[in-house]
Amino acid sequence: MAPRRRRTSARGAAALGLAGAVLLVAGPWVFDAYLLNILIKAFFFAMVAVTVDVLWGYTGYLTFGQSAFFGIGAYAAGLVFTHAGFSAANALLALALAVAAAAAVAALAGWLSFYHGASPFFATVISLVLPIVLTQSLLSAGTWTGSSSGLTGYETFDLSLEAWYWIAGAALAAVTLLAWVAVRSDGGRVLTAIRDNEARCNYLGIRTAWVKIALLVATAAVAGAAGFGYGAFSGVVAPELGGFVLGTELIIWVALGGRGTLWGPVIGAVLINVATAYLSSSMPFAWQLILGAAFVLVIVLLPRGLVPLLLAPFGLGRRTAVPPALAERAVPAPATAADTGEPALRMRGVAKHFGSLKVLQGIELQARAGELVGLIGPNGAGKTTLMRCLSDGTERSAGQVRLCGHDIRQLPPEHCVRFGLGRKFQNANVFETLTVAECLRIAGTIAQRPSWLRASPVLTLPPYALDVVRTTGLDAKLDTVAHDLSHGEQQALELAMVLALEPRIVLLDEPTAGLTKTERSRIGQALAALAHRYRLCCLLVEHDLDFVQEIATRIVVLHQGSIVMQGSFDEVVNSALVKTIYAGSAHAADHAGRGEGEAA
Repeated sequence: MAPRRRRTSARGAAALGLAGAVLLVAGPWVFDAYLLNILIKAFFFAMVAVTVDVLWGYTGYLTFGQSAFFGIGAYAAGLVFTHAGFSAANALLALALAVAAAAAVAALAGWLSFYHGASPFFATVISLVLPIVLTQSLLSAGTWTGSSSGLTGYETFDLSLEAWYWIAGAALAAVTLLAWVAVRSDGGRVLTAIRDNEARCNYLGIRTAWVKIALLVATAAVAGAAGFGYGAFSGVVAPELGGFVLGTELIIWVALGGRGTLWGPVIGAVLINVATAYLSSSMPFAWQLILGAAFVLVIVLLPRGLVPLLLAPFGLGRRTAVPPALAERAVPAPATAADTGEPALRMRGVAKHFGSLKVLQGIELQARAGELVGLIGPNGAGKTTLMRCLSDGTERSAGQVRLCGHDIRQLPPEHCVRFGLGRKFQNANVFETLTVAECLRIAGTIAQRPSWLRASPVLTLPPYALDVVRTTGLDAKLDTVAHDLSHGEQQALELAMVLALEPRIVLLDEPTAGLTKTERSRIGQALAALAHRYRLCCLLVEHDLDFVQEIATRIVVLHQGSIVMQGSFDEVVNSALVKTIYAGSAHAADHAGRGEGEAA
């Protein structure tokens, strides 16, 4: 069934592409001069819409700022041709300025938006401010930029309308094809992963801030080039070309066409521009109202946009993932830290305070390669907080953490991962819209740099990750979307993703929570092999003492933010101190339950 869907999708894409090529070639003989003029401008706008879709639809960054980069490109053409005259050299200079200035402004905006871990809301606000600042700058520059009147009447390329149509259409086709190749590649799946779960990306060592900054710079360069084309063709540039209104219209075109489809924004931008040209004169106010109402209805009723519905008969818009072949990836020799006498993991005087509340205090803990340390304690003891302090240098209030001989200082998770750390969360933390194979491939990004030109037909994993995939049956579901997996399969997938990092230290926060007996047994076998067979250092937080007894080599007891005991399982379980701690915790919980019942 899947191969048939793939063939249908491929034929649909080929048919649609052929139809577009025919229209592009035959346009000058089919359309009149007025429509050709509208389409040329629409093609330049559609190029920017594609960049908005890559940022918003695929990466999850809602931006109103692409209009500013378009305006920068348009004014690069207008300013150079107005003040320096037109020549081939000046045309190349204007194009270079359009791309370089847009990229430079994007780099600054990206740094302000992403580098310090700002929230998505703050990044969107920066994108809102950008076109407003650009517009005010153009208005304040007086005659040099033409102020509110803009620049008109400058000499530009002496080309026919037909030539401009083919140039603009070819440029749009090239930009769309390049974006299509990129988003379908292994590198493009990283963008989708950032959209789905940026926090998990950070814990896989992916520097999401740098990825988003680089992507913003690249898309700004494309928008700047499109703006240059528009300014060179029209012979008129005005502040509105880089303003907030155009930025909002780009969002509307993408949403109406179909966010995250590439086809949708192109078709939406072209059709809406053509409709606006014909209808705005006859119903200038009603048309804007109709367009706004359509936007609201599509967002509420058809979040995928209109174009995916229209393309469904062509077989487009469906998932057509092809499961890759699995292969084992060689990993460095284990236990390098043990060879030098340095513990794989060491905590000295680690503390965590929330104001006057002391969650952790004076934690002294170390573990070596080949150990599977069980961390137990009643609820509220600080186990998960300790995990956060190990995996994120910004979390602890005091003390030192060393991973494989590296002091993590105040470094964020994506840096700690590069010291050999892998962390599995209590709740399955995967990329829900990606397939199992795509999740695993993204997890290995820091070990194998993904290509931005193709999707590899082979998925290579370290031997211990491959064991988990095969033991839990995920090897038969590589083309299954993660959202469609059972809870136990999602837990197994996250564990395999963590191991795909090739870690030397693995933090496991209740990996068997919510699993069936069979699933617990499989996960237990996999975890035991990590320490005993592959010599990884594992720290396991688990409430099921029977499960801990089966696989742990040492037990550490945490109570009220301090380590109160450590030793073998029998020593810990038979300790009067531990029995008192758990009995007290159970009594407190029971007392709290009775109190709530009496209050009710």
